[in-house]
Amino acid sequence: MEARHSAHCVEEAEDVVKELRAALEKAGISLPSLGLDPVSLAREAPRPLVELGRCSVETARRIAAAVVR
Repeated sequence: MEARHSAHCVEEAEDVVKELRAALEKAGISLPSLGLDPVSLAREAPRPLVELGRCSVETARRIAAAVVR
């Protein structure tokens, strides 16, 4: 049962990353490092964290503008 919950948790996190990537692309923003943090997946009961990664000042500015809308 716990393994199934863990797998579902990771699948849900992967889906969220895909949704975020699509939303960012729609706004003309690309975060090449966007993905799941591998350390947060390495636990017996994973608690996935989304890794946004680094971005340029211009990309950060575009993200801020998109969030404010």
